[in-house]
Amino acid sequence: MYNVILKEGGVCVCVQSLLVLNSLPVCSPLPGVSSATPTEEMNGAGNLMDFLDEPFPDVGTYEDFHTIDWLREKSRDTDRHRKITSKSKESFWELIKSLLDAWSGWVVMLLIGLLSGTLAGVIDLAVDWMTDLKEGVCLSAFWYSHEQCCWTSNETTFDDRDKCPQWQKWAELMTGHAEGAGAYVLNYFLYVLWALLFSFLAVSLVRVFAPYACGSGIPEIKTILSGFIIRGYLGKWTLLIKTVTLVLAVSSGLSLGKEGPLVHVACCCGNLFCSLFSKYSKNEGKRREVLSAAAAAGVSVAFGAPIGGVLFSLEEVSYYFPLKTLWRSFFAALVAAFTLRSINPFGNSRLVLFYVEYHTPWYMAELVPFILLGVFGGLWGTLFIRANIAWCRRRKTTQLGKYPVLEVIAVTGITAVLAFPNPYTRRSTSELISELFNDCGALESSQLCDYINNPNMSRPVDDIPDRPAGPGVYNALWQLALALVFKIVITIFTFGMKIPSGLFIPSMAVGAIAGRIVGIAVEQMAYHHHDWIIFKNWCRPGADCVTPGLYAMVGAAACLGGVTRMTVSLVVIMFELTGGLEYIVPLMAAAVTSKWVADAFGKEGIYESHIQLNGYPYLDVRDEFTHRTLATDVMRPRRNDPPLAVLTQDTTTVEDVEALIKDTDYNGFPVVVSRESERLIGFVQRRDLTLAIKTARQKQDGVVSSSVVYFTEDAPQLPASNPQPLKLRRILNLSPFTVTDHTPMETVVDIFRKLGLRQCLVTRSGRLLGIITKKDVLRHMAQMMNQDPESIMFN
Repeated sequence: MYNVILKEGGVCVCVQSLLVLNSLPVCSPLPGVSSATPTEEMNGAGNLMDFLDEPFPDVGTYEDFHTIDWLREKSRDTDRHRKITSKSKESFWELIKSLLDAWSGWVVMLLIGLLSGTLAGVIDLAVDWMTDLKEGVCLSAFWYSHEQCCWTSNETTFDDRDKCPQWQKWAELMTGHAEGAGAYVLNYFLYVLWALLFSFLAVSLVRVFAPYACGSGIPEIKTILSGFIIRGYLGKWTLLIKTVTLVLAVSSGLSLGKEGPLVHVACCCGNLFCSLFSKYSKNEGKRREVLSAAAAAGVSVAFGAPIGGVLFSLEEVSYYFPLKTLWRSFFAALVAAFTLRSINPFGNSRLVLFYVEYHTPWYMAELVPFILLGVFGGLWGTLFIRANIAWCRRRKTTQLGKYPVLEVIAVTGITAVLAFPNPYTRRSTSELISELFNDCGALESSQLCDYINNPNMSRPVDDIPDRPAGPGVYNALWQLALALVFKIVITIFTFGMKIPSGLFIPSMAVGAIAGRIVGIAVEQMAYHHHDWIIFKNWCRPGADCVTPGLYAMVGAAACLGGVTRMTVSLVVIMFELTGGLEYIVPLMAAAVTSKWVADAFGKEGIYESHIQLNGYPYLDVRDEFTHRTLATDVMRPRRNDPPLAVLTQDTTTVEDVEALIKDTDYNGFPVVVSRESERLIGFVQRRDLTLAIKTARQKQDGVVSSSVVYFTEDAPQLPASNPQPLKLRRILNLSPFTVTDHTPMETVVDIFRKLGLRQCLVTRSGRLLGIITKKDVLRHMAQMMNQDPESIMFN
């Protein structure tokens, strides 16, 4: 074998040719030169002991709820690519295979975009139909939603555009009476009954077929993209059940959205197509590059915002985001948006439901209410995160968590009973936001547009001046105030239940309601007090000065930013979502203010808080570690702990190894020269060791419990009476990452973040002292921040 000097992280280490299990040699043997050593040829055991030269099933894979080794995965992919490149020069067929390998990434992106766009379109259409089904049915075609039903009618008038003979409410269909107390009570009862049915079906399907299909999915996606393994979370069953139950959950009228779960759905699509290409299915690092791009496609179809989706993946969910992934994310988001546009689920030839066109610019003085909305968004985000985490913690630690179906039914019942009397909570949240964003044109019939018109007004319909509010506006304000309180409270208890539940739309609804109320207040002040100094310079009598819909849009951005702590991607998503390119500055002001205010009470957004609650080993790159501790303070074993479990390079038997595996639950073991010297040789993974011994017993004759395990290059000559030795150097990582015992923990934390390490060995002058795992780092950081270190449950 040939040696090569590698420089990693500023430390020169001598690495043998076979770096990691199942990877190719860094330096292959020269042609015609045997890789067997003279000792092996003399002993005649070379072929027997090197049976591991051929990879065996599950080699290099990881256990469930464990963290991947990013360096190992990167090395394996580099070796794979080097092999393909060298083979491509041998024949035309190998060249074709290398080109197919190079294009496979773009093919996967194309497939992800097509499937996620199609699923999003189907979900949008199904949600529209089932939401309207709670109130009535289309007689001409029962699969039509209310809007589609009246589109096809020739008897619809402009004033009563939502009423047509083909669409009947349940009371009218059953009793023949559309008005009256009896009809109202019957419609009320059936509305609640449909909501309970939809939510019961959703929670039952999740509970029975795919427990991982519940929740938003974004906290787990963030953790998976950081290198954590959660088997089945992105599986086929999860994809199918999440798609079906997402429609049911949103249609039930609960205070949740479909946007967050659509990111989970898109990542399931990405994982599904990864299995078609060995380049991604056999390398967890490469798989995560695909999943980062899939997350971008998910946001692209959720909001109709392909650029915002790419930035969301970069800013919010991705852990490792190379430039190549940026291009592929952009392509996947583009294809997904194009597919959704082709389906046209909203019937307006646009990607989004909230598209608006404002005809009035904003003025500098309006930055004051915009910033106040940002403050409200930050305070709402802090309140929501603390209250929701407290409720979810109570759910986990009390009897409540044992009855998820009952909890969903109870919350749905309360939501439906309280929502029906108020027209702003009865309708779907997306429709509510759309109405709040809208500008009041001459053709609008909403209560929010019930202004008192000047009969002498003669202006174009797109430039209506500010007018005094009519009784409909004041009535709408009271209903919106009640809806605001209702949404704030009920969303706290809804997010985190055992059904698919997104947070984007409920957060935007809270902000949009608050923003519209503030917008109407500012508009009326400008109308009645246009001589005030704050209005005098820019708002003349009879001018169209204030757009309440813009305030709703800014408020929605502020509240969403306060909950998620997004900034750049949030602003881009909002202007793509609404088409309000001119209003980037107000959106930026509100987003930054909400983040500053929310960060003053706590740095974690809702997703990071749920990651902490679940104890996932997520090392956030945004966390700062400023404490003056050293590696020796964190490493194990500590004082009074039993000594570190190690293997020796040439004196450990198979029986000793099996006993060590049985008696401990460590992920791997350092290999030393001897227990006396404790000079470090390398590190071997527990799973690889188990598989290697199991395979050796099956395939290699003479391996018994008393066989000596060799991690050395050369096996000694043994008497014929001795049992056959077992050579496992092939599975030994000869370049484990090491630090000295006096390395500052600030540096160690930085190394774990930037290299994605699972563990790091601590040495002094080449002598092994201890080990630091990712869990140790996270627990130490929690302890330094006066949090419970035992909350970190996984490694």
